[in-house]
Amino acid sequence: MKLSRRARLNACLERGGWLAIREDEFGQLLGELAPISEQQLRRLLRESALPLAPLVEGVRQSSLADLERTLCALAAEYAHANVEGRRAIRRLVITARDHARLAARRSDAPPSKQETILWMQTWLENPEAFSLWVVLRKQAC
Repeated sequence: MKLSRRARLNACLERGGWLAIREDEFGQLLGELAPISEQQLRRLLRESALPLAPLVEGVRQSSLADLERTLCALAAEYAHANVEGRRAIRRLVITARDHARLAARRSDAPPSKQETILWMQTWLENPEAFSLWVVLRKQAC
């Protein structure tokens, strides 16, 4: 009998005994659960009770509060990252923005989807200023 991805993940998490999932553990899980996309693994890990490193959690678009929290966390990571780390963080935000753009094209897309795109585009233009910008943006809206 073939186990579901969730069951396989739970077995890996139990075997690993991790208290949090950082980038190293995420990479290990990608290998152990292959074939699985990063996006699918992120979704499953978000449902677990384990704390996730910002690069593992990714950009959360379920609410503006989640979007702000995750983009600010990624901006903090970006400020201390090396060139390779910065590229990885930018790729993550670019992918999230591109997904939001696709979702915004649907006829039933909420108006807030355009706001999420603006927030991610602003982050991409200047990650270091994003935390200040988002405070000012919320005051203006």
